[in-house]
Amino acid sequence: MSISGIGTAGYPLTGYTARKAERNAERNAESGTVGFMDTVVEKAAQHKATDYDEKAFDMVGPNAPREVKDAWMDAAKEVNANGMGIRGNGMMSHISQMMVQRLNKQLKGETENFDILGSTVESAIQATKKALYDLEHPLAPAYRSIEAEQARIKEREFYTAFLERLEKL
Repeated sequence: MSISGIGTAGYPLTGYTARKAERNAERNAESGTVGFMDTVVEKAAQHKATDYDEKAFDMVGPNAPREVKDAWMDAAKEVNANGMGIRGNGMMSHISQMMVQRLNKQLKGETENFDILGSTVESAIQATKKALYDLEHPLAPAYRSIEAEQARIKEREFYTAFLERLEKL
């Protein structure tokens, strides 16, 4: 026997709860409804991605107007990538061109202002065009792994989508 779901050996009894979860999953599949936990997991993943996209934006555009941020977030959502190469797990996939621009400012002694996108739509367009140009015309050819090349392709897709949105403003 067990007390409060703890078996005699100190291990939780999982048979009943596992079968119950299995039956619930079958019912949900038959009825076409989405389970609560499925919804929670999906929402958490969306929230995480949005958080990282916003953090990426804050790294390069803290003074940018709201419409520039909206364009950034829309492009990130569409492409499933952002201009800083930050993935959904918070890790960077590669050093993006926006990060290079930010690091160049730091190397020139600007320790306070890392604003790449500027405070206008036009300045954001110029920064994005520069990032695209630098992506297409690297200073030195370098060996890249398949993963890094895929990340650069995603980065190019992001900049293109972001630029299209900016030019519509």
